Amino acid sequence: MYTGIQHLHSGVAYLALLALIVVIIYALIGALSGREFTEKDRKIALIAFILSHIQLLVGLILYFVSPLGFSLLQGGGAMSDPAARLTAVEHPLINIVAIVLITIGYSRAKKLGSSRAKFRSIYMMYAVGLVLILSRIPWANWLN
Repeated sequence: MYTGIQHLHSGVAYLALLALIVVIIYALIGALSGREFTEKDRKIALIAFILSHIQLLVGLILYFVSPLGFSLLQGGGAMSDPAARLTAVEHPLINIVAIVLITIGYSRAKKLGSSRAKFRSIYMMYAVGLVLILSRIPWANWLN
């Protein structure tokens, strides 16, 4: 079960990162071109929103079933080891913050009046979320 969840977490990560990049570029082009924010634009942003939330859910499940997640904190040595701290504290915490920012960007875009403001809310908050996510990916574990 653990291995399957781990593979799912890695696979969805590729989809979520790709979707975030596409939505950021799409929203930036929409804002700069001055075109109208349509239902299609909202649905495209929703895809990245949903994928990042699925990634968070799978990651939280993995955090509690993995020997590298929550159990590292119980041993007491996680904070002194940079790799263990990244896995047990920094990666989950920063990614939760990133998903919150993505959620705020999407929610604000639904409430704003002008198309430019909607596009701007999406590309700015999604971009900050993406940077946070990229900053705390355990690259040594992920690329193996």
